[in-house]
Amino acid sequence: MTLSSIKTVGVIGTGVIGASWTALFLAKGLRVIVTDPAPGAESKLHEYLKKNYSAIPSKIATPDKYLQNLTFVEDIDPYLGELDLIQENGPERLDFKRRLFAHLDANTPEHVLIASSSSGLPSSEFVTDCERNPSRILIGHPFNPPHLIPLVEVVPHPKTGDEHVTAACEFYRSLGKDPVVVKRETPGFIANRLQAALCAEAFSLISRGIVSAEDLGKGAPFSQARRPDSDLLFLDKTMTSGLGLRWAFSGPIMTNSLGGGGDFGHFMDHLGPALKIWLEDMHQHQFNMDSTTEKENLKEKVNQLVSHVDIEKTAKDRDTFLTGLISARSEI
Repeated sequence: MTLSSIKTVGVIGTGVIGASWTALFLAKGLRVIVTDPAPGAESKLHEYLKKNYSAIPSKIATPDKYLQNLTFVEDIDPYLGELDLIQENGPERLDFKRRLFAHLDANTPEHVLIASSSSGLPSSEFVTDCERNPSRILIGHPFNPPHLIPLVEVVPHPKTGDEHVTAACEFYRSLGKDPVVVKRETPGFIANRLQAALCAEAFSLISRGIVSAEDLGKGAPFSQARRPDSDLLFLDKTMTSGLGLRWAFSGPIMTNSLGGGGDFGHFMDHLGPALKIWLEDMHQHQFNMDSTTEKENLKEKVNQLVSHVDIEKTAKDRDTFLTGLISARSEI
């Protein structure tokens, strides 16, 4: 398969991720055949596509062509022979994915690349019943919303062919995405593991009363001063005013190297002993996900804050901010 041969994409599932993928594929001029059995899925998808067209960066398709290239079908089977790539966005259930991928593998031409948006299930666990060509199956895990966030994790299973990994990366790059190949399957892949570690510590700090949900929940003060009416970025203030600002430009490894004057070894030697103490304390006070009491306590504290936030407006403000941030970063 060559990049130029990918003209028609199949999208299975039009929840938040599937709808966003569809918007991106259409905006880049691809023909997209979509299916979703949920009641009202087609009308919800059309509403989403119209609402988000203007935000998609580097669009190729005009507003009219954008929707003309969409075909919504109740049954995608008659169209499987027309597809060059499939992006699956179904439920994170192993039984569901095993049945679906076995069916897709058996009924699509062998050259068709089949990618799953799974955020945690490795493909080796659901290709077990694929007998035709499981080497063209892999994970193409995006981040919400895919039509804006560049990162996509490409995760092959042990028998995925190298040529298919290359084809997937080239395809995602052609959409303006920034693919990262995860060389070995691991639960949650990479970004979600990093996110889980950060969130777990945030949960612990709130639950232990070390910081309030208010201080971990509000957007950055400078953004609020600029726009007093805005709920801009319902995120951890520590992130939006500190860590996140740096990490949006350079990740933790490069940030640490810069903190060591360009010498990562100096950073480790200087902060290593303190880091060990912090990690030991974090492990000692880990948030207990098995504790109903701890979880309900945390929910109550956070929900008190969320109840005062206009979620729809916050999501819109977030997308506007992301568009500007990504654009600014590309000009550096």
